[in-house]
Amino acid sequence: MATDDLNLSSMPGRYAGALFELAAGQKHVAEVEGDLATFQSLLEESEELRRLVASPVFSYEEKGGALKVICEKTGISQLTANFLQVVARNRRLFAISQMIKDFKALAAHSRGEVTAEVTAAQALSDEQAAQLKKSLKASVGKDVMLDVKVDPSILGGLIVKIGSRMVDSSLRTKLMAIRAGLKGAA
Repeated sequence: MATDDLNLSSMPGRYAGALFELAAGQKHVAEVEGDLATFQSLLEESEELRRLVASPVFSYEEKGGALKVICEKTGISQLTANFLQVVARNRRLFAISQMIKDFKALAAHSRGEVTAEVTAAQALSDEQAAQLKKSLKASVGKDVMLDVKVDPSILGGLIVKIGSRMVDSSLRTKLMAIRAGLKGAA
């Protein structure tokens, strides 16, 4: 299920697949997955890093130098650091978030897991997350890892996406459906 939507023929998918093969061959999948999660967190927290990654204005030397410093300071392994350097050298750093997502999907698939992308109005408690995992596991028949994003604009409820399936039980969507129904009745 996790690889149903994983397009390994896409550019990010090819890079993720190559890194996964290399990491699996060296038995470092978990380490690389952790490194990539660290880098993704840095991307989410730093506007400057997002600008560096996305902008074609910066040269490889500038991007490579910044990545080297970041990897050294955060303890990112040599394998992951080399991968980031190759991606930067090939001017593909703008797609690193999708590469990370694809790598995570490959790693989860190799463990027999699927990842559910969950959007909630507020952070889930440990108990809520455990209950959601249990419900999703009963539905898909595999262990489920949660990738939770908080979006207060959905007002309440959840939006859950696993592969190509999505369930939107957000309050915002329900209110919009009521509003559309009222407009149609008028």
